[in-house]
Amino acid sequence: MLKRCARHSLAILVFFAAIPSLQAQSSKKKILSQADLPHFSYPVSGSASALVQADAATFNAFAAKVRDDLEGILNGYEIDDKSTLRSLLSTQADLQELSGQYSAALKAVDTVRSLEEKPAAKLTAGLFARARLQAVLEAKSTHGEAFDRAFTKNYREAVDALPWDIAGDWAKESYTGARLESKSMAVADVMTEFDPAVRKSGALDNFEAWDLISTRNYVELGAPLNSLRAPILKQYIEAHRVAKPDIWPARDVTLSASQHLTPTLVAIWDSGIDVSVYPNQLFTDPKSTVSGTHGLAYDDQGAPSKSWLYSLTPEQQKTYPLFREIVEGQLDIEDVKDTPAAQAAEKEFRTLTPDEIHQYFEADKVLGFYMHGTHCAGIAVRGNPFARLVVARFNDQLADFPFLPTDEWVRRLGADFQQMSDYFRTRHVRVVNMSWGDDPQEFETWLSKTGGGANPAERKAKARELYAMWRASIETAIKNAPDTLFVTAAGNSDSDTRFTEDVPSSLHLPNLIAVGAVDQAGEETSFTSYGETVLVDADGYEVESYIPGGYKARFSGTSMASPGVVNLAAKLFALDPSLTPAQAIDLIRRGATASPDGRLHLIDEKRSVELLHAERESLKPKN
Repeated sequence: MLKRCARHSLAILVFFAAIPSLQAQSSKKKILSQADLPHFSYPVSGSASALVQADAATFNAFAAKVRDDLEGILNGYEIDDKSTLRSLLSTQADLQELSGQYSAALKAVDTVRSLEEKPAAKLTAGLFARARLQAVLEAKSTHGEAFDRAFTKNYREAVDALPWDIAGDWAKESYTGARLESKSMAVADVMTEFDPAVRKSGALDNFEAWDLISTRNYVELGAPLNSLRAPILKQYIEAHRVAKPDIWPARDVTLSASQHLTPTLVAIWDSGIDVSVYPNQLFTDPKSTVSGTHGLAYDDQGAPSKSWLYSLTPEQQKTYPLFREIVEGQLDIEDVKDTPAAQAAEKEFRTLTPDEIHQYFEADKVLGFYMHGTHCAGIAVRGNPFARLVVARFNDQLADFPFLPTDEWVRRLGADFQQMSDYFRTRHVRVVNMSWGDDPQEFETWLSKTGGGANPAERKAKARELYAMWRASIETAIKNAPDTLFVTAAGNSDSDTRFTEDVPSSLHLPNLIAVGAVDQAGEETSFTSYGETVLVDADGYEVESYIPGGYKARFSGTSMASPGVVNLAAKLFALDPSLTPAQAIDLIRRGATASPDGRLHLIDEKRSVELLHAERESLKPKN
């Protein structure tokens, strides 16, 4: 799916888990990828959104089956991937808390926290769950005045002890969640993501079931505490708020039109671009394609399109201004600003019914996608008057398509990708941004939502088949344009790209580089994925750029980090058109600065450009 903004306020909180044993047993089956995990199916009568709100007896019958299968995975399989372990064990802790095993869940928080690898997560993981569980044990109740006092005391002490320079972003995001998230939002999320699968397949798979368990725990035990959490987080933010240093302006390079450099074609392989926003940085091809003179565009079925931007219905166009205001309001709440936009966002989420919020979530999928490519384009060409934008439009929201995935559809899109690749090669496009990616699980979800496959095993097999074709078509397209540098987002799932098999970010190709996201101070974001193919990191936190209509917005995600590297590459190609993709990657990597622990490699445009100048000087004849 598109690796667009990792929006802060719409994620349902995940709680942390107990782990019976982390010692691998020789008899356990080794799990090498996410697709190797066993799959199960849980029949659901009615809807998932009704089940998550059902009486205890009804839900517990469902939860018992999930618990048995989960324990079978933990006891029967060796899983080295820490992200996957965190997810599995978090579900186990949710089940423990829901069943009243509070001491076991509390002990699990520190164990699961030990699996965290990012500095902020090591301090904040399970903090809310710990305060809540401690309060239950102290007050011997899950509600009431004594419980509220105990929770407030424990949560305040835990939050106030956090160092702002490490936990500041977490605090702001948590405050936004406490202000906006609710039981209604949680139910709406289930309506949006899981009800379609139940309608078509009559069941949930284990990945969906684990998420439903987490949502039940939030509905029952988390959401009621938001009114207590919000003031504590607000006080912490106001007491400690100091703007983080912004390292990026000192690293940026701005090219001047007076340098008379070589125009560089920069393709945005994405959801399309509002070309009217970039009239002076738009490529106009003297040889028109079936789509027009600015590149290639394809609709959801893979047929050629003459629209450079994803098309909205009249109703979606009408919703767009409110959507922009809510996005702005979420960021204002995060900054503790009581603006009209912030008030509108809070009203939207705190007063609407689950069905009304569900309708908003459905609009969010379309409108977020609609804005995505234009936003990435602005990041890719800023400070570079020689960049010329090429449109390569298609829809990568696979699991949200209403039609069943087929071999024919995948082959058709593969042919589209080949045409795009041919276009990049024949028009001498130097760098392509790919802020999207797909993995086998996405194809399984798509099949589940559209009624494909009679059972989990059949869906898994078909998903692997479709994914293999999809992966091969993307890999072939990149290989087919060897003189073009492809830059892709690492992903926003806080996972190892090799384990999830996300494509293109897990591919090893000489003309491809994957990018992780850090914030303005160069610190790793909570959402960024990682792995051996993620070679550098760039700013991906609240990055400002243009969206359709010429408005500006700040989005977060590895989608915003990837075009930051495209920006640097395009400047290098403008300065030296003879560079190969491999040479550009080398300059980008050697110019990057490593974090003290070696985990991050922050791009530095100035250093990379200086390296290029030094190498060009060294090649000049000596007098």
